Amino acid sequence: MKAKAAYELIVAREGRGPALFAAPDRLDRVEVVEIVSGESVLFWELEPRAASRLARALREDLGRLDADAFIAAWRAAQERERGE
Repeated sequence: MKAKAAYELIVAREGRGPALFAAPDRLDRVEVVEIVSGESVLFWELEPRAASRLARALREDLGRLDADAFIAAWRAAQERERGE
């Protein structure tokens, strides 16, 4: 099954403006939610430009990868980011 059938991407911005003009202290939230359970499986709070880049990469992988490969790849990336 494709990842986009199993997961939903939610991007929440703290402000109305685009990332390019965002305040330096603004944090946007990027969340991947499992459609069946409604539970959050991946979550990031990032500065606006980084959140936009991450959301773009997640959207691309949601359409390209199967569900298991998607979640494995992004959980590994999240763990590397956090230094786990």
